[in-house]
Order: sequence, then C-alpha cells, then structure tokens
Amino acid sequence: MTTAHDAVVLAGGAARRLGGVDKPGVRVGGRPLLDRVLAACAGAGRTVVVGAPRPTVRPVGWTREENPGSGPVAALDAGLMALHTPATGAPTGSPAEVLLALSADLPFLDGSTVRRLLAALDADPEAEAALLTDAGGRRQPLVAAYRTGPLRRALDTARAAHQGLDGLPLRTLTAGLRLVEVPADPAAPLASFDCDTWEDIATARARIRDHGAVLDEWITAVKTELGIDLDVDTGVLLDLARDAAHGVARPAAPLTTFLVGYAAAKAAEEGTAPAEAVAEAARKAAALAQRWAAEQDEAG
Repeated sequence: MTTAHDAVVLAGGAARRLGGVDKPGVRVGGRPLLDRVLAACAGAGRTVVVGAPRPTVRPVGWTREENPGSGPVAALDAGLMALHTPATGAPTGSPAEVLLALSADLPFLDGSTVRRLLAALDADPEAEAALLTDAGGRRQPLVAAYRTGPLRRALDTARAAHQGLDGLPLRTLTAGLRLVEVPADPAAPLASFDCDTWEDIATARARIRDHGAVLDEWITAVKTELGIDLDVDTGVLLDLARDAAHGVARPAAPLTTFLVGYAAAKAAEEGTAPAEAVAEAARKAAALAQRWAAEQDEAG
C-alpha cells in the first residue's frame, strides 16, 4: 500500500531563461509540463499548486507565496500552509503526515519514482525526508517526500533565523533534516530532468519520441485529451491492426480499431469491465481478420 500523502507542486517561477514564458504550460509530448507532474502524483490525497491558477488534468488547490516569485522555500511554505486552509480550493480533510514536494517542470517524472520516494521514507523511521538523486549523485529537494512535521519545523526555524523565507535556497531546509537518498532508477533515469531552457525543452521533446516508449506517451496523451481513464493492452491492439492491414487491406487497420473501441464502449455500458470489453472485441476482430487471410491463402 502507498503511504498516505499530500503533494505541493511549485509552479510559480519567473522562467527567466525561457524568456518569461509560462513554463508550467509549455507542452512536451502534447501535454503541459504541469499536467505531466500532476499525473505522476495522482495518488496524493490532496494537491496544492503554488502558482497562477489554470485548467489542469485533475482538480487541485491553488495558492501563491506572500511575495510571488520569492523563491522555492517561500513557495513550499505557502503550499504547506494552504493544505491547512480549505479556502484555497484543496479537497477538505486533515493534512497527511507525508508531503511530496515537486517542481512543475519534470517531463519524465512518473508514478513509479513517486512510489519509490514514499517507500524509502516509510522504510526508515528515522528519516525526515527522502530525496531523489540524479545520475551525478546530486540531491533533488523538489523531487522528494518529506515528513510534514519536521518540514514545518525546518521552515519555522529558517524564518526565525533569516527574518523571513524570501530568496532562501532549499539547502537551508534540507541541511537541518535527516535525509535518505533515493538513487535514480535505471528504468527511469530522467525522472529529475527539469526544463530550465529552451534547449532543455527541445531535448525533452526529442526524448519523448526516441526513448523507446513513444507509443505509451502517445496513448497517455490521447487518453488525457479525450478524458479517458482506461488501461488497455496496446500490444493486442497493435496485433489487431497488423492482422487487419495484412489480411484485409491497409486502411482496414484504423477503421477496425475504431470499431473495436465502439463495440467495447457498448459492452461497457452493459456492465462489462472496460478493459475486458476492449480485449474481447479485439480478440473477435483479430480472429475475423485471420479468417480473411486464410481465405486468401486458400485461393492461392
């Protein structure tokens, strides 16, 4: 089971190296950077975004620092405060004892990385924060899970010591916490890759198409665009498209997969689980395509 947790996503930076563009809204793989991060932390009980409100892939609460643009420590403090203030629009309820702190410019962050951070914190009762480390061993305090109580105390200590939080670096907080490092997963080595420049954006967009999971990225983007929350076996659908193209005619591939989706939707309306409905419709259509191919073989 995943540890109960909330999330604060920092999305209010000035993006000076991007010419002041709305960085959280920049699209990579067809999806805004902010939406990609929100999808990765979808398991959070409550989520607050520190930044200017905008449409998002799922409901979240919104807040701003007292002095907008005053840095990540002030932003994290504002997000944590907002979790205690239902007026921000965050779902009501008591704040969780664990908080994910994430920046909004992580195109390759995924749910697996989030779960690894939570598991690392849960596995070490003495740890007060679990920070992802990148390939170079550098700690990433905004790809991290914190125990809410110690984080609150660290923020209060920093405020008292510096007469405020504006402009403070994140190491001001992490220096006073007991940390556990979570090395980058070889299966997700780019989880902490952030987009600070247009070159970074270009690199991320290129990797989306070349990193071996372009179909998964595309399917996720389509499901998000269409408002579909459905896990399907893409291999089954690809095999069906291949059989239809080879056994009937090339244009039969997209038309057949469309009809399979339509049939699955009708079956789901009648009570069949959506994923099972897709699998059964695909099986029937694939068998039909194979029968067509067999007839052609028999005809020579």
